[in-house]
Amino acid sequence: MPVSDAHWRHPEFRRGAREMIGIALGIAAWGLVTGVAMINSGIGLPLALMMSLLVFAGSAQLATVALIASGAPLWVVWATAICVNLRFVIFSAQWRPYFAHLPRRQRALLSFFTADLNYVLFMRRFPQAQPGPGQLPYFWGGAIVNAVAWHASSLAGIFLGDRIPAHWGLGFAGTMALLGMTCTLLTDRATWIPAALAVAAAVAAYALPLKMNILVAIAAAVAMGLVIDHSRPLRRGLGLER
Repeated sequence: MPVSDAHWRHPEFRRGAREMIGIALGIAAWGLVTGVAMINSGIGLPLALMMSLLVFAGSAQLATVALIASGAPLWVVWATAICVNLRFVIFSAQWRPYFAHLPRRQRALLSFFTADLNYVLFMRRFPQAQPGPGQLPYFWGGAIVNAVAWHASSLAGIFLGDRIPAHWGLGFAGTMALLGMTCTLLTDRATWIPAALAVAAAVAAYALPLKMNILVAIAAAVAMGLVIDHSRPLRRGLGLER
């Protein structure tokens, strides 16, 4: 069982769940949009259900489902999913100081339930990158609420399909939820500059087939992030940054 009784009863578990509940409506809107998009793409109910339950990454699902439905080469589908989810490598690296002491099997389970918003909330709650009491219960409190909100709404979107009226504007609501989530991650120049470059690259490469502009945007943002990250030691050595 991933969550022990000690975790359930810990005050930090309730705090993590409570803070995630406050943004669960946006998660549910995005999950519903993703479920509807998957089933309306024509990939079929079994594959849509499998993706919803196993992939657990809305942006990757939306990016790849159109490629699968259009018959894109498998390498393009995999490359797109990997590039879209590269941010989770960063999340994992940031979480390592907190959870590196845990058994590998437990860390693998944590990695599956890792999501954007519980990363943001966790880092806000525990800004010091070191193990401490209450961190694991807090993680599970937010992760479980996030998973329930996502899977319930995604499955609802899959089964409801085209029964959801278009005038509800759920596509716009889901996009706004994703934008709101993204903006919470842009905290300094090292994040804003790659994000702005990604937007410009995605627009400039929009005419590319198979949504390849997404890969171009991600590659541009990652490259800029690496440049900024590697320039920091040099700037510190020159006394230009403290």
